[in-house]
Amino acid sequence: MPHHKRFAGRADDQSKPRGGRKRRSGCLSMSLGFLTLCLAAAAGIWHWVSSQPEQYVNPDWVGQEKPVFYRGDRLDHSALDSGEALKLALTDLQKLIDPGLVYEEASKSVILTTKDKVIRMQTDQLTATVNDKPFELQYPAVVQDEDVYVPLAPIAEWYGLSWKEHNRTGAVRLFKAGDVLQKGQVRTDENKPERVFRLREAPGKREAILADVPQGTELHIWGEENGWYRVQMDNGYIGYMNKSDVVLSGTETVPPVKTEAPKTPWKPTGGKIVMAWEHVVNKNPDTKSIPAMAGVNVVSPTWFHLKDGQGNLTNKADPAYVQWARGRGLQVWALFSNSFDPAITSEALATYDKRMKMIRQLVAFAQTYKLQGINIDFENVNLSDKDRLTQFVREMAPLLREQGLVVSIDVTVKDGSDNWSRFLDRPALAEAVDYMMVMAYDEHWASSPKSGSVSSLGWTESKGIVQLLEEDGIPPSKLVLGVPFYTRIWTEKPDAGGKVKVSSKAVGMETVRKLLADKGLKPVFLPDIGQNYVEYEENGALNRIWIEDEVSMTARAELVRKYDLAGIAAWRRGFEIPDIWGVIEETLKEKP
Repeated sequence: MPHHKRFAGRADDQSKPRGGRKRRSGCLSMSLGFLTLCLAAAAGIWHWVSSQPEQYVNPDWVGQEKPVFYRGDRLDHSALDSGEALKLALTDLQKLIDPGLVYEEASKSVILTTKDKVIRMQTDQLTATVNDKPFELQYPAVVQDEDVYVPLAPIAEWYGLSWKEHNRTGAVRLFKAGDVLQKGQVRTDENKPERVFRLREAPGKREAILADVPQGTELHIWGEENGWYRVQMDNGYIGYMNKSDVVLSGTETVPPVKTEAPKTPWKPTGGKIVMAWEHVVNKNPDTKSIPAMAGVNVVSPTWFHLKDGQGNLTNKADPAYVQWARGRGLQVWALFSNSFDPAITSEALATYDKRMKMIRQLVAFAQTYKLQGINIDFENVNLSDKDRLTQFVREMAPLLREQGLVVSIDVTVKDGSDNWSRFLDRPALAEAVDYMMVMAYDEHWASSPKSGSVSSLGWTESKGIVQLLEEDGIPPSKLVLGVPFYTRIWTEKPDAGGKVKVSSKAVGMETVRKLLADKGLKPVFLPDIGQNYVEYEENGALNRIWIEDEVSMTARAELVRKYDLAGIAAWRRGFEIPDIWGVIEETLKEKP
């Protein structure tokens, strides 16, 4: 009975009329009816869609008759011809295998360089050259529709490419040496051997069909997306197949290109390179007057220079100097400069034939004088010739190495003008050469408006070493620190208007040592500069010297050890005091 009263009470508490409850029930009935109609309509649409025949489409090859693929991606240009005559667009090859592949319009030449080869193919000619020697091609490079096309067969051999061409669709699939390929196979259905599986344009069961693929068909698998494999058939078709329809069948590695093991460039046994540049102006030094140089293992006389824009060189080499060096166990890496003339440099670098003319002369000089290396020193070069200089070094290095020569290049620190610093593509140059000498001078140059050190220790470390190692990725095993054996006597003198006029003159270590002794001057050490310093007044002017001596050379040699660089090179022999070589040698020694 108490339960009945509670129920009755709840019913009596309802504030809305009973008729209102009927209207809400009616709305609910209408909503359910509408939902039923929607579901029925959806079912009808689904039935209609599912009953429609699936759409078949052709692959989108944007009109290319012979599309070229690498790892499932189509390259920009169609191939030309077929079989052994197959040709690929140079721009595609640049992106795919080597950005250093170039086409030189002036000589109609395709030029490619590797560590040990320089290959030149002129369009419409069957005779190419490999390391400046004739090489017969079966098919030439051609120009078509303003694009350059290169025969694939020799390129494939030199770079370790392989390819498969489909005889019906014309599609070409490229494979690079070392690629790991994931292979797959369309699954088999023993109960329905006639069954085919769909290759679809996109991942999804209702996506357009590119092909009906028979059971057992082999595939390359290039990726996975939402339960679907991105696959490619041997006819070039690329699409998606349900993972349940594909069986993984293992991996295959494309064989590496067969090349000779790269030759390790010469380096002193168990030590660092210690090189002295020998400045030759009009005549070579009397070798009898050259004092002993403890620890030095390389000399670089400034012998070869660009003479004109046609690529002719001047030669100041001296057989007697070579004989002297050989008698002391020294390597001779003759220096080759551009005479620091931007006009003739630009002209000489302009074509393959002129560049090769310079290279041939260097090879002949090296053979004649039995040299062990060439040191390239191109300075004051137009920024517009940056790529041509890089190409020249890329072409030069294999031909010099073929003669057993060490190839090195001198670069400035990364600072300054276009013609002094920015024309040097240091990462690309380092890739081509055996060693790179960074000339860590002049922080304050001859005509500097401000007096200062030629090469303070902090500047040498940050600009001369760290920047090249970290920003440009130069391997420390290739980097040689260039140090100055000279300093400058700076003179600061007020002019009539009271403004200080700065001038300087370069002097060697012995000159400074004698000056200090004659004037009774006592240098002070500047920790922030890492050098001894002295100043004195004379004839109404202030003279200042940041001194190069045992202290500064010890500090720089310690940087070579700190960063494990390849060695040290000094500009130049004759500016030093004799015992400075022993200081460098002792500092560079491996410590127990």
